[in-house]
Amino acid sequence: MRRDTLDAVSPNVPADLASLELAQLEDFVESLGHRRFHARQIYRWIWQKGAADTAGMTDLPRDLRDTLAAQAAVRSPRVVRRDRSEDGTEKFVLRLQDGRQIESVFIPDTPSQTFCISTQVGCAMGCAFCLTGQMGLLRNLTAGEIAGQVRVLARELDMLQVPFNIVLMGMGEPLHNYDETMKALRMLADPIGLGLSPRRVTLSTVGLVPMLDRLSAEPLMPNLAVSLHATTEAQRAAIVPTTRKYSLHDILDACRRFPLAKRSRITFEYVLLQGVNDRAEDARRLARLLSGIKGKVNLIPLNATPGIPFDRPSDERIDQFARILAEKSIAVSVRKSRGRDIRAACGQLIVEGQGRRSPAQQLAEAL
Repeated sequence: MRRDTLDAVSPNVPADLASLELAQLEDFVESLGHRRFHARQIYRWIWQKGAADTAGMTDLPRDLRDTLAAQAAVRSPRVVRRDRSEDGTEKFVLRLQDGRQIESVFIPDTPSQTFCISTQVGCAMGCAFCLTGQMGLLRNLTAGEIAGQVRVLARELDMLQVPFNIVLMGMGEPLHNYDETMKALRMLADPIGLGLSPRRVTLSTVGLVPMLDRLSAEPLMPNLAVSLHATTEAQRAAIVPTTRKYSLHDILDACRRFPLAKRSRITFEYVLLQGVNDRAEDARRLARLLSGIKGKVNLIPLNATPGIPFDRPSDERIDQFARILAEKSIAVSVRKSRGRDIRAACGQLIVEGQGRRSPAQQLAEAL
């Protein structure tokens, strides 16, 4: 058995089949004394059919099913609450094996069906306008827990055979949990399973520069969305604390280095905060910052909520900001808020009462 498979399978704990890439699963099945091709059957059951255990994998030999029942499991996040918005958006509260909880969101008619997925329990980035940041970072999710959200939502929504997109814009910073996030994307992309094309995946990051550079060399390349939210270093430091380590200049330089397919662009996300970053001069400065970068801007009017010390700008101010960008030949869109009435919109995901790590621990891990 290969070293990475040994790392993924503890001899004292039943193997989680849903946390193994296909090659790891092949090694594991072989280690049980069975032929490697059975791993493909198991992988299909888990990812194409949403199997929650091995008992129903009827095309496997009985002795292999008995062995798997004794030595392995298919672990999935468990739905503990499901809320539906008046606009059709659905929020799922999911419980993990250790009792921690996360939130995932289904956004219909976007025009594609979209799953918004979490990569951490909480977040260490501390963005001032985001409720998730108030949780602090509790822990990283495993690849199985990240990809498992997709499998659970697809099964709950009867969408295992329906095309959908995913956005890594839920709880957490994907590049802060780089290895597990990328493993999850490989698992989801495997054609033996869901076969989710990287073109259907968008990864959103505040801009951890070393990880952006690492991502640029990945053979599996998701769409990239970079959260700017400011046009000056002082402004960004006040609302996105990671600027203390990675400046706007550093982040935009990394974006200029980032390889893009012929028709691809980097999406720059910009949350509009009344009286903070929504002025005409901010829009003009943003246009100058993005000059020469193959990108587009997604304006996100703040989803105001108790606990967040900012307000949403007026519709007139939002329209003015968008017009200035368009006049400067910047492709721009304004994100329609979905699921605000169930606290499922951008920046509103939070599961309270789970405890948090100390500020020193969070800062050390974030930087």
